[in-house]
Amino acid sequence: MADKRDYYEVLQVDRTSTPEEIKKAYRRLAIRYHPDRNPDNKEAEDRFKELSEAYSVLSDDQKRSLYDQFGHAGLAGNGGFPGGFDFGTSFADVFSDIFQDFFGMGRTGRRQRGVRGDDLRYRLEITFEESVFGVQKQVHYAQLVECDHCLGDGVEPGHKPVQCKVCDGMGEIRYQQAFFTMARTCPNCGGQGKIIEDPCSHCRGEGRRKQERSLTVQVPAGVSDGTRLRIRGEGDGGLAGGAKGDLFVQIDVRKHQFFVREGDDILCEVPIRMEVAAGGGIVEVPSLEGPLELKVPPGTQPGQLFHFKGKGVPRLRGSGRGDQYIRVKVEIPSKLSRKQKRLLEEFSAESSPSAYRSVNEFSKKFSRHRKR
Repeated sequence: MADKRDYYEVLQVDRTSTPEEIKKAYRRLAIRYHPDRNPDNKEAEDRFKELSEAYSVLSDDQKRSLYDQFGHAGLAGNGGFPGGFDFGTSFADVFSDIFQDFFGMGRTGRRQRGVRGDDLRYRLEITFEESVFGVQKQVHYAQLVECDHCLGDGVEPGHKPVQCKVCDGMGEIRYQQAFFTMARTCPNCGGQGKIIEDPCSHCRGEGRRKQERSLTVQVPAGVSDGTRLRIRGEGDGGLAGGAKGDLFVQIDVRKHQFFVREGDDILCEVPIRMEVAAGGGIVEVPSLEGPLELKVPPGTQPGQLFHFKGKGVPRLRGSGRGDQYIRVKVEIPSKLSRKQKRLLEEFSAESSPSAYRSVNEFSKKFSRHRKR
């Protein structure tokens, strides 16, 4: 894992690049290094494998989020890296896929009728404890689904679409340019090859309609603020038999009144009394699973850290949990009674100078400074 290059460096993109920019960069490099174009070239073959592995991670929102947070280690046990193209994919497959994106054509030269549905986004707010231990949440959102009146055709039942007269039902218009025969999508029918003259009365010819969707989302234990969960096939429905889009759920974790998360560890600041810090004692402190007893040794200093192993956040990828740290804040009373003042004076008179090491060191440094 240590030998792997940074995936963004592999694809020559920035960490802020959009999915489309990543896709474009991958395809540009994939064409250059594809084995079909570089036969018997081991260096190009390795480079193509590296590109495919990088793209399989950065093109997947959930894997990309894990990689951005934890690097290569965050993807361990994540099912491997299938790659964007395997070696059964020919150079022609890659090239035709690019033409399909730009011109809307499949390998036969005809525009593919099915259009994939849009991805949807949802922001889900959860408590700190829910992010630590995981939770099931019900989400409600509007989704485009296939119209049940026309069954997605967009045509009023009892009627049929008619053949487009501009492209003769081909869905594209061909023209000659120099030595090449080019094709573009028919502007009259939008590449469908047919015209709807009697649109569905329920969806107005769209083939889809809005519907309220209720879905149970499983939030895994250990998610952090800003994590995006990808739920496949729960986005908008496709057009003309196209695949459904996905639902991306962004997790917003509410701040906790006691805890601050640092990776898989949590930190809690606890104020303690001056006399407890000086003489020692037992202090009850909060944890994710209820109160804990903190044994404060005599002579505890302000800001001193105490450690509870395995009391932190469950690791999202892997086993075990992080730790909990307690930072103590020593509070000095702002008002003292006469008796308390007298007792402190007696305490000071009985104290050895060696008991205040930091005070003595500062006094020596300051004394040397004044003599300059």
